[in-house]
Amino acid sequence: MAMIALGALSGVRTHATERAGHWQEMSWPFPRDGWPAGRAFRCTAGGCDGAELYVRAKRGFCNCDTGVVDDDEVDRVTDIDLISPRFTPVAAGEAVSIAAMRGRIRHYDLDMPDGARHAAAGLALSRRCDLLVAVAQGAGEANAVQRAALVFLETQEMKEWIAAALDGR
Repeated sequence: MAMIALGALSGVRTHATERAGHWQEMSWPFPRDGWPAGRAFRCTAGGCDGAELYVRAKRGFCNCDTGVVDDDEVDRVTDIDLISPRFTPVAAGEAVSIAAMRGRIRHYDLDMPDGARHAAAGLALSRRCDLLVAVAQGAGEANAVQRAALVFLETQEMKEWIAAALDGR
């Protein structure tokens, strides 16, 4: 299992910003369901141009003792099915750590409703009994989109929002 440690990526602010791309917030694009809407972003430059990132908290949703430990759970909780019900995992997921939380990330191929094919990365992280889920998807190169999204999630603004969302604020 590979551990993706993003703390080392924070380095020089300008360089980190370039790796993160430029993400512009947009409206939450999905219909209401049992969870609060999250935040949605579109990458407008920086190697992830056109990719979208959807992030939200699911409080009280995960196994309090073990957190997110397998790919089936990532498939089930990450909201990938809201983007397209036709998704296929590309490979086994990997362990990941972001904002002092641990979980898993997994890559998918998405068959979009318009017939296009997109790559996606689904992320599920746990903190105590709460879950943070994120999906980055786009027509670009999957690893570039994933890297930019992970670096963006490590920005101070997103860490603060994540903490507030998981604390119910």
